[in-house]
Amino acid sequence: MTTVTKMRLTKETYNILKNFAAINSNILINPGNVLKTMSAGKNIYAEATVAEDFDVAVPIWDLNKFLGVISMFANPDLEFHDTHVVISNGRSSVTYFYSEPTLLTVPTREVKMPKTTVKFNLDEKDLNEVLKAANILQVSDFNLIGGEGKFVITVDDSSQSTSNSFEIVLDDNYSGPDFEGTINVSEIKFIPGSYTVELTDTIISKFTHKTLNLSYFIAIKRG
Repeated sequence: MTTVTKMRLTKETYNILKNFAAINSNILINPGNVLKTMSAGKNIYAEATVAEDFDVAVPIWDLNKFLGVISMFANPDLEFHDTHVVISNGRSSVTYFYSEPTLLTVPTREVKMPKTTVKFNLDEKDLNEVLKAANILQVSDFNLIGGEGKFVITVDDSSQSTSNSFEIVLDDNYSGPDFEGTINVSEIKFIPGSYTVELTDTIISKFTHKTLNLSYFIAIKRG
């Protein structure tokens, strides 16, 4: 018996999928309302709860192509079958077949977040300023440093002793534990917004969007 689910994607869900495509070009949408993706190197995991509730598994090999097809139409209907999805606006339609699921790089288990040792808010304006500086200076290290009464984010290139650097003080009354960790700037592929950041004694860091039900778990190199 063929399963048919008909829906329209919200703009929010479309944007989340577009963001996930920057992390991994393929995705397996499992039944339910939670979208998950993982980078090929398995050092970035992202998870979002969305408005849509999928009844069937939707394995997509080229997520950008799939989203490009959707963008061909203005607010199209999507009919999810067992083997394909039909994208249409009433007059025109595209039949898009799913991938073989075993070919995809997908999360096989949930990330278990260790105990948080440092937690702070990262404002969208501050994050944008840091990433802009990293781009202008052409440096790759996004450093999170706490100690001596302040918590800062710096960007530089640790492989060069004379690297240009940028620093922004997030908390000049910091009383938490000493912390130093580095994320590669290229791995910060976030949807715009402000975030709650949780750091642990392990390599796991978590960035949770303030207004979307969306989280990124990123491996962090400890200093």
